[in-house]
Amino acid sequence: MTAPRVVGGRYRLAEKIGHGGMGQVWAAYDERLDRRVAVKLLHTEHLLPAGTTEPHRRSRGEELRRRFLRECRITAALDHPGLVTVFDAGEDDGELHLVMQRVPGLSLADLIAEEAPFPIGHAAAVAAQLCAALAVVHAVPVVHRDIKPSNVMVREDGRVVLLDLGIATAVEADATRLTLTGVPIGSPAYMAPEQALAATADARSDLYALGCLLHEMLCGEEPFRAPTALGVLRRHVDEPPVPLRELRPEVPAPLEALVLDLLAKQPADRPADAQQVYARLLPMLPQPAGPQPQPPYGPVPDPTRPFRYPGHPQPAPVPAGPAVGVLPLPGQPVPRQSAPQPSGDRQSVPRQSFPAGQPDPAGPPGAVAPGRTEPRPLMMTALPGGPARDQYPSPAGPQPRPQTGQGPVAQPPAAGDLAAACADLSDLVAAKRHAEVIDLAARLLPRARAEQGDGAPLVRTIRTIYARTLLHERRFRDALPEYLLLAGTAEGGPHGPQGLDHRYRAAGCLEQLGEPAQALAEYQALLAAHSARLDAGLDPGPERVHDLRERIGLLLAAAGDPENAWQWLLQLLLDRERLLGPHHPDVRRLRQSLDQLQQHRRTGNPPAAGPLAAPGPVPGPLAAPGPVPGPVPATPPASDPRSAGWPAPAPGNPYATGR
Repeated sequence: MTAPRVVGGRYRLAEKIGHGGMGQVWAAYDERLDRRVAVKLLHTEHLLPAGTTEPHRRSRGEELRRRFLRECRITAALDHPGLVTVFDAGEDDGELHLVMQRVPGLSLADLIAEEAPFPIGHAAAVAAQLCAALAVVHAVPVVHRDIKPSNVMVREDGRVVLLDLGIATAVEADATRLTLTGVPIGSPAYMAPEQALAATADARSDLYALGCLLHEMLCGEEPFRAPTALGVLRRHVDEPPVPLRELRPEVPAPLEALVLDLLAKQPADRPADAQQVYARLLPMLPQPAGPQPQPPYGPVPDPTRPFRYPGHPQPAPVPAGPAVGVLPLPGQPVPRQSAPQPSGDRQSVPRQSFPAGQPDPAGPPGAVAPGRTEPRPLMMTALPGGPARDQYPSPAGPQPRPQTGQGPVAQPPAAGDLAAACADLSDLVAAKRHAEVIDLAARLLPRARAEQGDGAPLVRTIRTIYARTLLHERRFRDALPEYLLLAGTAEGGPHGPQGLDHRYRAAGCLEQLGEPAQALAEYQALLAAHSARLDAGLDPGPERVHDLRERIGLLLAAAGDPENAWQWLLQLLLDRERLLGPHHPDVRRLRQSLDQLQQHRRTGNPPAAGPLAAPGPVPGPLAAPGPVPGPVPATPPASDPRSAGWPAPAPGNPYATGR
C-alpha cells in the first residue's frame, strides 16, 4: 500500500474531496485520536499577487502565514452546532493547513438536485438553521462570503451545518484579509452585487446569498442564470429577481416578500441581520411534535426534525436484516410467510421527497407485538417448511451515498481495484487504524457484493471486519444490523457456529443500547439453540452456555426480577465452582453478584452497579469468535442438559441453601 502523506505529523490524507483556486480539501484521519477530519491545504504561492518578485516572496509569505493563523484563530473561536469545528492549523512542507471537523450527511446541493422544489416548511427550516449559524458568525464580526449549496451539509438527523469558513474575511477594523485585492471571492450564482463589483462585503452580502438559496430550494433553480459567469454576475447587478409566486403560486406571500428583500440590490434595502430573517421565518417553521419519540431516520435527511423534535434522543435502532420472527430449534417446522420479508438493504427504500419517517406499525424487532407478552427474538431461519434461503433479505450492507463538502467519501473502488483495496483493508486492520477500517470496509462491500454475491466468503469477511470494528469503537447502533445480516448469510445458517456467534454479538449490542428485554429474549433463544448443539455433540464444552446463563441472570436482575436472577446465578455458581474451583475469578465474580442480589432480596433496594454489569469486554475487530451462547425459560431447568443433574454444591458453599 502506497504510504499516504501525513500533514503536521498526525493527519494522514486519504482522498481529495474538494479544490479551488486557493487550495485543496482532503478527507483525512487524525492518527493521534483516531478520528476523521477534513484538512484544507493552502499554497502560499497561490495567495501572492501575480508578478511578485523573488525578494518580496519570503517577506510576503511570512506575512500571509501570520494572517492565515490569525483568521484560523477567529474561526476557531466560533462555537455553534451549525458551524464546523476547527481542530488545528499550521504549516507543513511549505503549505498552510487547517484541520476541521468532517461532517457526515448530504450536501444541500445534492438534496436540491434530487428533491427540489422543497416543501415550504423544509426550505424554511434549512434557512432558519443557517440564520442561527450566521448570527454567531456575524457577531464576531466575520463574513462567510461563499454561501452556496455545496457549502451546506444536512446531517442524518436534519441538522444543517455551514462549511468552508476558511475563506471568511474578518471585518474588524484592524483585522487582516487573506484574499487577493480586487478579486471577488465567492460563487457567481450566489454572489451579492457588491461582491461582483469587488466592493467590500459585509454581513448583508451573506444574507443575499441566503436569499439565493431560498429561491433555489423553493423553485429548483438559481434566481439568475446565464451561459457565462460574467453574464450571471451582470444579472445579479442589473436585473430584479422574478417573484416566487409567479414561479410557484403556493409559496406564502410573506416568504416571497422575504426572498425579494434578501435579493435587494442595495445592502441597505436588505434585512439588517440574520436575527431579523429568522424572526420572519419563524411562522413558517413546523411546530414541536409533542412528547412522542422520534420516528426512525428516513433515506433523505429531514431538516424539520430539529424543530419537530427539539432535544429529543436519537431514534431507537431499527435493525436492517433478516426477518423478525420466532426462532425455532433446528429441525422444527416454521409456518410459511404470507408475503416475502422486507429487504434488509438499508438503501433499498423507495425514494420519496423528505419521508415522514413513520415507524412500522408492527414495531421494531424485539418489540412486544399485539397478543404477545414477551419481546420477539430477532432472527428467523430457513428450515424445511419455512421460507427458502433466497427469500432472505438481500444484505446490501453499508452503501453510503456519494457526499460532497466535508462528508465521508463513499465512492466504491474502481473495477480491478478490489484485490488491492482488500490488501489495504488488511493493512489498516493490522495497524489498528479503526476509523479508516470502517470507511474502507463500507466502501468495499457494495463492490464485493456486485462481483461475488452476498454469500461469498470475501463478502462475509469484509462485513465481519466492518461489524467487529464498529463494535470495538462502541458504535453498537451501527453494528447491530450488520451482525443480523451476517447471521442471515453465515455458513451453516443462523444455527451454525458462525451464525450463533453473530447473533450473540447482536444481542450484546441490544444490551449495550439499553434494550434488556430484547437482549434477554435473544439470549434465551440462543441458549436453546446452543443447548441443542451441545446435546448433539457439536460444541466442545459448556463454557459458552455458562456465559449465556450468566448474562440471562444479570439481565433478569436488571429487569427487576431478583428471585429468578438469584436462581439462575446460584445454579451457575455451583456449576462454575465445581468446574473451576472456588477461587477462580469467574466464581468470585458470581459470588459478588449473588451478594448484591441477596442484599436486594432482603432490603428491596435495587442492586448497585458494578458486578451486575454484563461480563466480558467488547471484542476487538479481529478477535477470535467469542462464546456462542444458547435460550432458556424464565426459571432454570430441573436438570442440566449437559449432565445427569445439577452438581452437588462444593463443601462449605454459603449459597447452597439459597439463603
